[in-house]
Amino acid sequence: MDLINPKAQAYAEKYSKQEDELLNEIEALTLKNHPEAHMLSGTLQGKFLEMISRLIAPTYILEIGTFLGYSALCLEKGLKPGGELHTLEIDDQTAAMARENFKKSKTQNKIILHTGNALELLNTLNKPWDLVFIDADKTGYADYYQALVPKLKPGSLIMADNVLFHGQVLETEVKGKSAKAIQAFNEMVSADQRVEKMMLTLRDGVYLIRKK
Repeated sequence: MDLINPKAQAYAEKYSKQEDELLNEIEALTLKNHPEAHMLSGTLQGKFLEMISRLIAPTYILEIGTFLGYSALCLEKGLKPGGELHTLEIDDQTAAMARENFKKSKTQNKIILHTGNALELLNTLNKPWDLVFIDADKTGYADYYQALVPKLKPGSLIMADNVLFHGQVLETEVKGKSAKAIQAFNEMVSADQRVEKMMLTLRDGVYLIRKK
């Protein structure tokens, strides 16, 4: 299902230009060569992630799902001096490509890439996260969320990507393992009194979730 009018998407991207040459290079190469290029955040969402990060000015950012490092490079732009971004990736080959992209960045020392099972890694990372971006396996969203929320301080923000899941959650009967998992996640967050929440229809849906 095509959720966003392509002309509106192109128009919004035109007026949200990405001035970072490395990010533009990563996006162009991914769209040209990668079979799962749709997983890249891209210009408009990338600028949104950057803007949120700059507004929050976090000291510690957590990203679950690195892919090629594009979103991490957007998010790290808002870090305070001395801040850190920790990003988790389960696939070794994908992580290796992300590392190469990070090496090209002038701020690579701010980004710490961990490889392995995200839920297991979360148990070893005990930073006071200011900002969290979840963009990994959809069946894991609920577990990541439940592992994180009790540890977050008031005011911390979680952003969960793909919460419209290609429009599949809009169907009368939600089908498919990932779509069902996202629907269950959305219902869980909606009912969670520990947080304030707002869902945006940006790209494939972004859920903004703020710890009270």
